[in-house]
Amino acid sequence: MPRISVHDFYNGVLAEYGDTAKGLHFNSDSSQQIRFRVLRELLPERLARLTILDVGCGFGDLLRYFQEADDPPRQYIGMDLHERMVEVARERTGAQIIHGDVLTDPLPAADWYVCSGSLNNFTRDETKRAVERCYKAAGAGLVFNLLRGNDWSDTFNYRQPAEVEGWAEALGAEVTIVDGYLFRDFTAALVKAAA
Repeated sequence: MPRISVHDFYNGVLAEYGDTAKGLHFNSDSSQQIRFRVLRELLPERLARLTILDVGCGFGDLLRYFQEADDPPRQYIGMDLHERMVEVARERTGAQIIHGDVLTDPLPAADWYVCSGSLNNFTRDETKRAVERCYKAAGAGLVFNLLRGNDWSDTFNYRQPAEVEGWAEALGAEVTIVDGYLFRDFTAALVKAAA
């Protein structure tokens, strides 16, 4: 299956829902917030000393989530392939937002990489490659969520936690997986061993 066009996929929902969580193809604001909460629980206790790189940052909502919880990282860097999302994220956050492709462009150094929903439209091979690239670029680890299932879809990418455990083993990462917080969704943390 070839990679779907990010622009074609999001342009329709952006036209319908605007610069909102639904415009990013989340079911609702609350499902986006639930994913963010689970991601945050898998990150270190204190973000104030860390650089977080948010792959597929959309409108920068994860940074706003951290700020509203009075828990901002030392530095937040967003990265997205869709020009409109990059533009809105820059306006809303004032943070460094990179227009780039996680599969082909150089990845900046950061303590932690996070991906919330951004891997769901990759092909199966691309998902594994994105996880490997982000993990290798991260100083401490990677936290990401995926759709759980065995379905084959022309639009969405479904995986199983056991596959992610296999990736973690191949990378030499410690893995934690959280499941059951939303229907057909799970989150994984791949952590590098302390030096």
